[in-house]
Amino acid sequence: MTEEFKIEIVNPDKSFLEKEDVTEVIIPAFEGEMGILKNHISLISFLKPGIITIYSKSGEEKFYTEDGIVEFKNNNLSILTSSIYNLKNFEQSKIQDLLKIAEEENKKLEISDQSKYLIDQKIEVLKTIN
Repeated sequence: MTEEFKIEIVNPDKSFLEKEDVTEVIIPAFEGEMGILKNHISLISFLKPGIITIYSKSGEEKFYTEDGIVEFKNNNLSILTSSIYNLKNFEQSKIQDLLKIAEEENKKLEISDQSKYLIDQKIEVLKTIN
C-alpha cells in the first residue's frame, strides 16, 4: 500500500507546483508547525510566514511563503498563497529586499498586534534563510 498523496500549490500567477508522489509536508500554520501525512484528518488552516517542506519520492523541496490557506481533504493537499519562493532559486537580493520592506513596516507606529506578529515572523524566517 502506497503512503503517497497529492499536493497542489497555486499562486495568483499560475499553478506553482503539482506533485502526486508526496509522502509528507510540513507547513507553517498559525497553530504551529504542522506535519501532514497520508490519511491526515481533513483540515483548513491559514499559513503564517515560514518554510513549507515537501518530502516526496523525488526528494526534498523547501519553499518560503508569506501567507496562504491550506486545505487537506481526501489525500489532496491544496495550498493557495499570494507569494511563494523556491529556496533553491531564492536570490539573496530578493531576500534582502523582502527583509528591508518587513523591517520598515515593523517601524510604523500605527500597526495592529496581528500585523506586528506576522511581520516579526517574516523577519525571523528571512534572517534564517539569509
